[in-house]
Amino acid sequence: MATHTSKEVTQLLIAWNNGDAAALEQLIPLVQAELHRLAKHYMARERAGHPLQPTALVNEAYIRLIEWKDAEWKNRAHFFGVSAQLMRRILVDLARRRQRVSGKSVHQVSLEQAEGKQQERTADLIALDDALRSLAEIDERKCRVVELRYFGGLDNKEIAEVLGVSENTVIREWGRAKAWLYRELKSEK
Repeated sequence: MATHTSKEVTQLLIAWNNGDAAALEQLIPLVQAELHRLAKHYMARERAGHPLQPTALVNEAYIRLIEWKDAEWKNRAHFFGVSAQLMRRILVDLARRRQRVSGKSVHQVSLEQAEGKQQERTADLIALDDALRSLAEIDERKCRVVELRYFGGLDNKEIAEVLGVSENTVIREWGRAKAWLYRELKSEK
C-alpha cells in the first residue's frame, strides 16, 4: 500500500484539513494509484458489463471526498480506509438504484457464495451490505475489518494500520466477523 511515505501523505492530508488547496493538488498524484488499485479490486467482484469502470469509481469517490468538508484526516491509513468505504457505498447505492428501476427482489447469499459468483452481483452486494450494517450495529470494528479486507483488498497489516490495532487482532476479528456473517446470511435465506 505504500508508494509514498505515510508521513508525506499524512502531512498533505493535514494541510488539506487546514484549508490548503495546494496540498490537495500535491496529494492527488500521490494517492491516485492506490485509489485506482482499490477501485480495481472492488470492480473485480462485480458482474461483467458493470456500468462503472475503476477510473469512474475513483472519480466518483474523489468527488465525494472533496465535497466532504468536515473530514479530519488522521493519517494516510485513515484516508484510504475512508476511501474504501466510500467506494463500497457508491457501488451499493448504484446496485440499490438499479434494483428499484428493474423491480427485482433481493435474495440472500452466503459470504462464500458472494465471493465466487459473478452473476446476480447486485443482489449479493445488497445482501452483504445489509448484513454488514447489522454487524456494524453490534461491532463496528469487525464490520470495518470485513469492509477493508473483502471490499478494499487490504491485507492484515494494512487493515491493522487503518484501524490502529495489531495484526493478531485483525486476524481474530476477521475470523469472528466471517462466522457472524455466515450465520446472518444463511439465516436470511
